[in-house]
Amino acid sequence: MTAREKLQAAYELAFHPPRLHRLWEQIKTNSLPDAEEAAELVDMALLLHQALPEEGFASQRALHRLAHYQARARAFGMVCFLRNVRKKLGRDGPLPSAVVPGHMVRDIGLPPLARRVPTKG
Repeated sequence: MTAREKLQAAYELAFHPPRLHRLWEQIKTNSLPDAEEAAELVDMALLLHQALPEEGFASQRALHRLAHYQARARAFGMVCFLRNVRKKLGRDGPLPSAVVPGHMVRDIGLPPLARRVPTKG
């Protein structure tokens, strides 16, 4: 996985409930391909929920998007769920930073989050 793919996966785990649900299903059914990589991605996802950085971020737009994602994720209880997944993966120690690392603040789009609308026909 490239650094860009890891960051995209971390954003999806942090802010896209279906992606986190898929990971949880893999953990519950013991079908997780690489537990160490999954634990690293969960750590990155939790870092994305930390306080916004004062410097080192890519752009104001990226910072605004991350803040928007953080606010919307609160309605889904994503932070608590990520902490529980992290514990299940055997990581109990504190996160390395109380602030989102500046290099992780990128203008990354997520898949649309919407219910399927039944079509007539």
